[in-house]
Order: sequence, then structure tokens, then C-alpha cells
Amino acid sequence: MSTPFGKFFLPGPTEVRPEILAAQAKPMMGHRSSKTEDLLGRMEAPLKAVFRTERPVMMAAASATGFMEAGIRNGVRQKVLCLVNGAFSQRFADIAKACGKETLVEKVPEGETFEAPRVRELLARHAPDAVTIVHSESATGALSPIAEISAAVHEAGDVMLIVDGVTSVAGSPVEVDQWRLDFLVTGSQKAMALPPGLAFGVASERMMARARTIPGRGIYFDLVPYDEQIRKRQTPYTPAVSLLYALAAQVELIATEGIENRWKRHDAMRSRVEQWVAQHAASLGIGMLPREGRRSWTVSCVKLPEGGQAGTAVSKAMSARGITIASGYGKNKETTFRIGHMGDHTVAELEVVLENLTEVLRG
Repeated sequence: MSTPFGKFFLPGPTEVRPEILAAQAKPMMGHRSSKTEDLLGRMEAPLKAVFRTERPVMMAAASATGFMEAGIRNGVRQKVLCLVNGAFSQRFADIAKACGKETLVEKVPEGETFEAPRVRELLARHAPDAVTIVHSESATGALSPIAEISAAVHEAGDVMLIVDGVTSVAGSPVEVDQWRLDFLVTGSQKAMALPPGLAFGVASERMMARARTIPGRGIYFDLVPYDEQIRKRQTPYTPAVSLLYALAAQVELIATEGIENRWKRHDAMRSRVEQWVAQHAASLGIGMLPREGRRSWTVSCVKLPEGGQAGTAVSKAMSARGITIASGYGKNKETTFRIGHMGDHTVAELEVVLENLTEVLRG
């Protein structure tokens, strides 16, 4: 509990400032009271600024996976094309299958991304009524060109684009309205730097119009009541009141920094990791998993040399020094490690991580 801020660099949950954690200690209030409506009302404009939208920002007491399921249940009529380049984009496909949708899975190697020309070709071949994709794949640190892909999807007509922005929202440019994203989902515990437990979603007008025509949307993840209630400064089901207090405090800090300045700070951390990897590539045998220009601003995935330390060994050695990072994920668990440089972290704090990593990798 006494660990100083700036030592916890998981790709999620991310570190939360003590004052944000303390905000949760306020007394309970009736979630149908005017106090709750006032609280949600005060957050309306700052949240829209984070998501770069004029649409309502819906929220639920759930993980982001819950609103991923909402995207499937509300946005897919029958056939969905799932673009998979890592474990979390695969989750979309698993959810779609579990919801009984005809699921078409297309893959690229982990660490790579889909590009707009390939998406156009897949849309023409499969003719889906919806597409799912992860913007920042936290399993590999790959950043997909969502703006270009969204343009390709819209060219196909009445096709919904459902986007996981879990490790991109509040950490790198995400332009919901400008990019015409039909449904964007994120969670509280990533670049928004809050405790886990809140899911956020923004749905386009055409997404909501489609939702109203789809039967079997379920109850908890039916977006229609979420849309209706947030416009009244309410939630359809019991909100996580303590987390709302933390959210109110955090969006105020984000507004003070400015969302574009927040993006720049994350970009500086991404750039610093790239510089460090390039500096030590020859001596330590390390490299970045995704190619230049397709790297997440919030999660860096670093390849380890063959025959060297395993990803779990590197993370354990860092933990022994009081610093938390992550090993690789899935099949890359032992061949990579990941640094989650997001939320309220700074380049100065990241420098300490990189200094210790250099020593650990040198043995």
C-alpha cells in the first residue's frame, strides 16, 4: 500500500493516482436521486471530449467485454466479419459465436495489422452486415489504422463497424465522430487510469437504428435503454456509485491536461521505448514486435532474443526490483514482454523502468 506511484506498468489494470482512489470513499447516494443525475451531468461534456464525440457516452457496471457483447447483440443482424490479429480481437469472434451469429474470422499474424485494401477485399468476398476490430491490440502492441478501415467499411454500405478501443481511448487519437465509428467500447482500467469495473460505449445513430430492429438483444446489454437513460442522466441498471465518484475526479484531471496533450504524453512514452529498443537492439538482441507506424501508444511489446531470458523471467526480475511489467500474452508469453505506459504515467517514470530493464536483460 505504500508503494510510490510510478512503479506499476501493466497493460491493464493501470496504476491509479491515490487521490482518485480516495474519491471512491465518499458516502453512498441513491442512484435514482438528483445527486446522481447532477454527477452524471457534470461528466457529460468532459466524457464527450475524451471520446471526441457529440453522441451520448453510455456506461455500465461491467468490464469492457460486456459492451463488446453489446456491440455484437445490437449491431449484428446475422453475419459478422471478425478481423483477428491477437487475443482480444479473437474475443470478439468468440462472443459472436456464443451469441449465435454467423462468424467469419480472418487473421493476420500476431503483431501485424489489417490494412484498408485488404478489408475492402474481405468485405466484397464475405458481404457481412458488421465488422469487428481491435484498435490497440494489447496482447501484441499493434495499432490498427482505424480511420482508413472505417472509410472502407462505410464504402460497403449498411455495414456496422464495432471497435474495441480499450487500450487506445484516452491514450492515443480516437475520433469517434470524425472516423464514423458505429460502436466504440473501452474500459475504465486502461488509459483512463481508473479502477476496473466501468465499461463505456459510444454508438452512432445508425447503430442505434439497427439495434431497434434486432430481436434477442438480451436485457443487460441492450443498448436501447442505455441510450435512453444516459440522455436523462441516468443508467438503466444500478451503477457502480463509488467508481462514478472516481470517474468524476479523473475526467476533471483529464480536462485540465487536455485530451490532445494527454495523447502527446502517451506518444512521447511510446517514442521513448522505441528509442530504448533501438539503442540496445544489437547488444541485448531485442526488437519491437509490431512494425514502425503500427505501434500502440499505450502498450509496447518487446521481442526477446532466442535462447535468452523468457518473458515471465523478465517480469519476475522486474517485480523483485519493485517494478511491475507484463510478460508476453498467449503464444508470445515467453518470447516477449510488455510495458503498459498509459494513464497518468510520465516519461520520467518510464525512464526508471527502462533503466532497470537494461540491467535485468544484461543479467
